[in-house]
Amino acid sequence: MARVTDKNTPNHSTSRADALPKSWDPKAVEAALYQQWLDRGYFTADVTSEKPPFSIVLPPPNVTGQLHMGHALDHTLMDALARRKRMQGFEVLWLPGMDHAGIATQTKVEAMLKKTEGKDRYDYDRDEFVAKVWEWKNEYGGKIGEQMRAIGDSVDWSRERFTLDEGLSRAVQTIFKELFDRGMIYRAHRLVNWSPVLETAVSDIEVVYKDVEGELVSIRYGSLDDNEPHVVVATTRVETMLGDVAVAVHPDDPRYTDLVGTSLPHPFIPGRELIIVADDYVDPEFGTGAVKITPAHDPNDYALGLRHNLDMPTILDTTGRIADTGTQFDGMDRFEARVKIREALAEQGRIVAEKRPYLHSVGHSERSGEPVEPRLSEQWFVKVDELARLAGDAVRNGDTTIHPASQNPRYFEWVDDMHDWTISRQLWWGHRIPIWYGPDGDVVCVGPDEQAPEGYVQDPDVLDTWFSSALWPFSTMGWPDATPELSRFYPTSVLVTGYDILFFWVARMMMFGTFAASLPGSPLGKVPFTDLYLHGLVRDEKGRKMSKSLGNGIDPMDWVEQYGADALRFTLARGANPGVDLPVGDDSAQSSRNFATKLFNATRFALMNGATVGELPDRAELTDADRWILDRLEAVRAEVDDLLDRYQFAKAYELLYQFTWGELCDWYVEIAKVQIPRDGESASPEEQRRGENTQLVLGNTLDMVLRLLHPVMPFVTETLWTVLTGGESLVIASWPTAITDAPADETAARRMADVEKLVTELRRFRSDQGVKPSQKVPARLRFADADLEQQESIVRALARVEEPAEGFEASASIEVRLSQATLLVELDTSGTVDVAAERKRLDKELAAATKELEGTEKKLGNAAFLDKAPAAVVEKIRQRHQVAEEEIARVTARLKELG
Repeated sequence: MARVTDKNTPNHSTSRADALPKSWDPKAVEAALYQQWLDRGYFTADVTSEKPPFSIVLPPPNVTGQLHMGHALDHTLMDALARRKRMQGFEVLWLPGMDHAGIATQTKVEAMLKKTEGKDRYDYDRDEFVAKVWEWKNEYGGKIGEQMRAIGDSVDWSRERFTLDEGLSRAVQTIFKELFDRGMIYRAHRLVNWSPVLETAVSDIEVVYKDVEGELVSIRYGSLDDNEPHVVVATTRVETMLGDVAVAVHPDDPRYTDLVGTSLPHPFIPGRELIIVADDYVDPEFGTGAVKITPAHDPNDYALGLRHNLDMPTILDTTGRIADTGTQFDGMDRFEARVKIREALAEQGRIVAEKRPYLHSVGHSERSGEPVEPRLSEQWFVKVDELARLAGDAVRNGDTTIHPASQNPRYFEWVDDMHDWTISRQLWWGHRIPIWYGPDGDVVCVGPDEQAPEGYVQDPDVLDTWFSSALWPFSTMGWPDATPELSRFYPTSVLVTGYDILFFWVARMMMFGTFAASLPGSPLGKVPFTDLYLHGLVRDEKGRKMSKSLGNGIDPMDWVEQYGADALRFTLARGANPGVDLPVGDDSAQSSRNFATKLFNATRFALMNGATVGELPDRAELTDADRWILDRLEAVRAEVDDLLDRYQFAKAYELLYQFTWGELCDWYVEIAKVQIPRDGESASPEEQRRGENTQLVLGNTLDMVLRLLHPVMPFVTETLWTVLTGGESLVIASWPTAITDAPADETAARRMADVEKLVTELRRFRSDQGVKPSQKVPARLRFADADLEQQESIVRALARVEEPAEGFEASASIEVRLSQATLLVELDTSGTVDVAAERKRLDKELAAATKELEGTEKKLGNAAFLDKAPAAVVEKIRQRHQVAEEEIARVTARLKELG
């Protein structure tokens, strides 16, 4: 037999159960245990180590944030990977950090200043306001780090980074200048998504579309005389008509052929003519076939305006108020103007129709919640065509592998059709754009080791937060310098994140990572990560998205407080199928807590009964049960290894759950109670050897199970394993390898399957007969299989049937079909049943079954129900009806037996 101990696992002949508390209480253990791991430096990566490297960068949470269930899933899976790789002998760097979260942080600080000082940011100069934000960050920005410690994240805190720290700022300036010098960063007037609340541009992917109830208003342009030139257009944003410069029709629409090329006067702006243009963009079958064109405030109109060289007047200021139109509406908020303009048009007789409520999709700022405005604005952009090609080729060429592969099309759909990226934000908190303007209109880009010329003024905008986040895998390791960390740990081994972040962050990291690697003399590998694992979203137990409006959100820290960190982690890992959403609820967490308790109690029992870890005896000396559990353990170990290598977390941990709870705790631990002689019990030398062998098998099995579970349940496994083995820590223990190279013993497996079936049938029979679980029943077992007869003591102990006394007469019998033969069991249950109590219990069961039968018969006899109900529903009712009939027959027969 192979040895399963290592340098952290000394041999023990006994283990002391009193070193453990009597019950598992996570709150009494977790914080101190985590601090012990930190004090011992287990999580600090050594760049000089000769071990093979494994690295993960933590997707940086917002400095404003706190741990939510999505974070908890992310962190659980990353920690499970990191802990397993440490145990497998890798030098592991799991690098943590936070994102400065430009919009979110500035908004939070502005709200705080308004509340505490009655001021907004414009009451300070820029440097004063930024200093206020840094003060807030230093005081309140560490909450999520504390929560990461609470759930057991084994990150290297000595290398924690922040997207605005000095090193990352240097990386941002470097990449910006490299792109600018190559003409891949440029400034232009373009239509962007504008947040009037935040007064800044926001990215396309930061716009959330919601169906809202508005109005659809039809406006008549031109003459009010039906015989004179006119057109009718419809809009949900009446106020934008102040920016109309044209009306578009389809070139082949005969209704408007004579109008194309002519113009109509604007109702409110003297001197502005609305040109009638022909364009294939217009659908002649929709509405009137005529479309108002506002190039500065609609993306489709903007594109048409470029094609036809139209004027593009902007009618909204940065706060969403009407401005510079020369009309009575200047100064009005956009929503107020919507009403006033409609009323003024109605007074002119230009409102043809109004439809309200009118349900339509409106883009909202993900950050501030209000409807965004498409607005023509001067912004900085990244030209993405070459970057996107590099990012796409990295996956196509196999340099980065996406798990699951079903997410590949979504990735390619994004990178193959990417638009230039708006990277400037009109904020004060963030990486200020390193562009300086000279007094004569000169423009220079200043790198990290350069100074702007005297008299030059820096661009006031900052970069989109995702710009600095896109550098995260290599900027955190010291790029642009050729650092030991980059040489040792880059490319990173795997990125773990949700599929919903694929476009926000993953594609941008791939673009900048592949670009930076292509620069002359670059110290980087070709890609930022070799594997990309995309998990699903955490939802409530009904499959709904967690939200404040539904009130169905779950704070992971509540689960840590109530059930323990291990229960939180195991619940999430056990449901983490690649790319598939994960529904969770309190029942799931309670089940995981129960599992931790089950594991604790089983190990404590093993310690109380002398379980040891050491050299296993030859297989010939072991019982069938011993060989069976070792064979099952090896099969589970090998399958778990394979599943974890393929990021199949849910399948791996479900397998471990079923094996540990079912086969190990419910069966082998119970069998061990029979095979290990009790203290003070006389035992033959053979029985003593058998008991010692079982103690070794039980100890080694628990040792391996605790190692396999440690990456996802670090606290309870560490607590148990150190007592069981005397080892220093599971964090630095070795990952399990094959416990035996012998082929599985099929005979032992068959016998134990027979034992399990026989015991299960006997337990069911006892229950049907109303025998109390603690009551032993005399029984004669007529074995037809001599091999199985060797397991009689186990069967009797687990089924609680005792050897019959002389003169035994059976009052009942059952036959159980096993693998080799049918086993007849004769039992005497007379005197073991409280007849009155049993009749009362059965009467209740009969009443419930009769009620169910009547209810299902009523539905199945209702023709209207059968016609309208889905087939699946009808089939379910039929199945319930059948079960009720069978239950009535069973209970009636039992009542008859009782007399």
